[in-house]
Amino acid sequence: MARFEHTVTVAALDRHWFEEAAGHAVDLFDASREQDGAILLPDGRPIHGLRLLKGRHLQSGAWYGEDPEGKAEKDGEDGKGASEGAPEAAPEAAVLREWRPSRTVEVESRVAEEGMSLRVGVRLREPRTPKALEVSLDGHNPEGGSLYRFSGRAKADLHAWWAALERPSSAPPAARAPVVGTAKHRLGKARLTVTPRPAEDGTWRVSVVLSVRGRWLLRPVAAVGLLFARRPVERGFREGVDSAAEEWAELLAELPSLHGEALRAEIADALTTP
Repeated sequence: MARFEHTVTVAALDRHWFEEAAGHAVDLFDASREQDGAILLPDGRPIHGLRLLKGRHLQSGAWYGEDPEGKAEKDGEDGKGASEGAPEAAPEAAVLREWRPSRTVEVESRVAEEGMSLRVGVRLREPRTPKALEVSLDGHNPEGGSLYRFSGRAKADLHAWWAALERPSSAPPAARAPVVGTAKHRLGKARLTVTPRPAEDGTWRVSVVLSVRGRWLLRPVAAVGLLFARRPVERGFREGVDSAAEEWAELLAELPSLHGEALRAEIADALTTP
């Protein structure tokens, strides 16, 4: 097994702002309505790039996606059959599995790209004040064998994340990583953990650990391969973490420092602006 670790310093995200923004976004979607396929916010403006393709808006089994030709395929009666497959006019679409804003929101999307068929699932618990985010990924090439299949799972325990950042900066890191991801392939599997801790200047120190190992009889082969490829793999891992930290900084710089109705209005503008 090979283990790689890298720690970066990033700007902190204000928890109260994050939870307030999440609450506004969920409330806007919950109060939205459908009209001729378009999804309208309470003020009547359509959400850019999002249309109802099949089923009933905010009901389990509803399909959403882009419909550039304006020919949304809908099931105006009860949405039955929506889980059987995405509408033919929208090869990249998402199906709403669950919409309970006070408890769980779950969406599954299916994408066909470069010969690969991908299914991505996202589940958010207690969306108005997000408690946990779960992501699943399954991919395969319909024309390939087991070498063209892979899967991944990740969970971010947001309650544990904020708790880790409330510890004194001199305290050791949290014993359990708030973010854990795993990936599996016939040749090997990987595990990624992300653990934050506060710095004295108010920033976050985020440690990322990646463990990689071969599977079953391929473990010796994978071990030999990692022996020769360890340095480039480690370099690529560090560069990837550094790049993610830079993107995080760019994202925070673009976030509005607003609250209340001003923040709600800003989110509504972002949803409706091309």
